[in-house]
Amino acid sequence: MSEDDRLRPATMDEIAESIAFALRYEGRKRVFHADEMMARITADRLVRHLRGSGFVVMRGAGARPPTDKPGAGDQMLPDKR
Repeated sequence: MSEDDRLRPATMDEIAESIAFALRYEGRKRVFHADEMMARITADRLVRHLRGSGFVVMRGAGARPPTDKPGAGDQMLPDKR
């Protein structure tokens, strides 16, 4: 199976959640220069802009959503080939 077969378009919610997470955390460490509400508003606006500009963000089949829980991202999901 090629890499293209394992990719799928990410949903708007997945993209917004990842962007909002990146605005609130540096790795798994919480940063306090952007609060929860502002991070989500900014992420939603960025996603709408990307979609309106014709961008397609792809997500790998084994990709995990971002998390602030230690050790949660250390294990990879099995590759579904």
